[in-house]
Order: sequence, then C-alpha cells, then structure tokens
Amino acid sequence: MKATPEAPVAVVLGTSARLADGRANLFFLPRMEAAASLFKAGKVKALIVSGDNGSQGYDEPTEMKRVLVQMGVPEAQIVCDYAGFRTLDSVVRAREVFGQQRVIFVSQPFHNARAIYLAKAFGIEAWGLNAADVPVALSVKTYLREKLACVKAVLDVNVLGTQPKFLGEKVAVPLE
Repeated sequence: MKATPEAPVAVVLGTSARLADGRANLFFLPRMEAAASLFKAGKVKALIVSGDNGSQGYDEPTEMKRVLVQMGVPEAQIVCDYAGFRTLDSVVRAREVFGQQRVIFVSQPFHNARAIYLAKAFGIEAWGLNAADVPVALSVKTYLREKLACVKAVLDVNVLGTQPKFLGEKVAVPLE
C-alpha cells in the first residue's frame, strides 16, 4: 500500500458477499479489507461502493457498506453507487455522478487493470489497490469471464462508444 498515492476517493468495485448457491464469495472479504485499510491509512477521504442493485434482494453496495462499517470505516464516509451494473458504469459514474477526476480502484488485480484502462479512456486519473487474489483453481469461471470482459471493454471504448446504463443526479461525496 505504500506505493499507492493519495486520492480524494476510492471506488470499491462491486461484488457480492455470497454466490448464487449461498457459498461465500472468495473475492468479497479481501476487497473489503483492502478498502478499509486504504481508508484507515489516510490515503483516501471517502469510499464509493459501486455495484449492482438491479434486482429485488440483490444489493452489492449496501452489503459492502455494512461490512466496511463493521471494519471501522465511518458510515458517513461511504457513499453507495447503486447503478454500478458493469465496471464501465462504475468508472464513468465516478466522474459524471460523483464528480471525481482522480480515484483509486479497489478490487483484485485483474479487475483493477480493466477499471484503470476504462478510466484512462474516459479521462480519469486512476490507480488500483489490489486486494488479495483468489487462486485460479478456485475461480475458473470468474477468470474466464474476465477474459471476455477485457475484450468487451476494448470494444466498448474503441468501437461501440458504450455509455453507462444509467447516470442520474449528481451525488456529493463527503471529503472532510
């Protein structure tokens, strides 16, 4: 974490605490631990927890916020982005909805690389704080999905001109 610069906010990229079959999601806790450590180290003043809340009973941002508060991050310094349906949405919304030009993404290495690529394409200065990774053998489906997501990100930026599913009203982020 020493090499991680300071920035006004970190965007904690969405993930659920549990898989569809009820098992613990191995990506979740390390991501929350990394975000809490970043905040406690004074590298950021606030966290935006960005994830999917698009269906009844599925709410990544609220669950991430709940766990971060349990880890000692002040609730007032956590803002939920309920329309982070895709990484592209989380990146663009960080700038357009939450007014951020400089951010640190918190996720696993493969996810941060894609988020930083998208951020640069959309004019955002960005770094990543890599949470502990999950061995490929325990998450083959996720790693295969990531390969396709990288191709999609390149197409979104260079061919399709993809924009977020939903922007919405501006949201202030508490930076004090």
